[in-house]
Amino acid sequence: MSVLQPQAFYSFDDYLRAERECVDARHEYFNGDVFAMTGASWEHNLITANLTGELSLALKQRPCYVVGNDMRVRVERANVGTYPDVAVLRDEPRFYDERRGTVVNPTLLIEVLSRSTEGHDRGGKFAAYRQLPSLRQYVLVAQDRVGIDLLTRETDERWVLTAFDTLDQTLVLDAIDCAIRMAEIYAKVDIDAGAR
Repeated sequence: MSVLQPQAFYSFDDYLRAERECVDARHEYFNGDVFAMTGASWEHNLITANLTGELSLALKQRPCYVVGNDMRVRVERANVGTYPDVAVLRDEPRFYDERRGTVVNPTLLIEVLSRSTEGHDRGGKFAAYRQLPSLRQYVLVAQDRVGIDLLTRETDERWVLTAFDTLDQTLVLDAIDCAIRMAEIYAKVDIDAGAR
């Protein structure tokens, strides 16, 4: 990216200023480091669209907001800024600044996994997301097989994992009082192609 010149450490505001000027790419911010995001596969995009559509329809008459992967999420405590594949806010959005391009209070975050991002999505990114007081559930969706890991924050702050691995199951999202059939999440997705 030509906007960000090499330097030892970027503040979040430095990153945000450069990111807003950049027209040909998106970047995530992790405590001073900036990482370019790569394009997503066909399967990744289908799954993201299926999830966004199902959630939007299910929550249309409720005081929730569903946003796609162009909405940045700021995790102040971890000094992170990311673009999750899907974010759901149960309350009115709170923004990082007046530009309204970065939210700070998601209730549910969804990441569709790829070979290149799975380790980070499960590790460093989840560690950062856990610092969001508003976050209640984190969903990790495989694109190379039918598989979803749902992580739920309990009242005692423990995170509990529930795994889903068949199309006849239903993903229950208690944080937003919503349920989606696995078959709807994976509709039109060629799992065999995603595994290549």
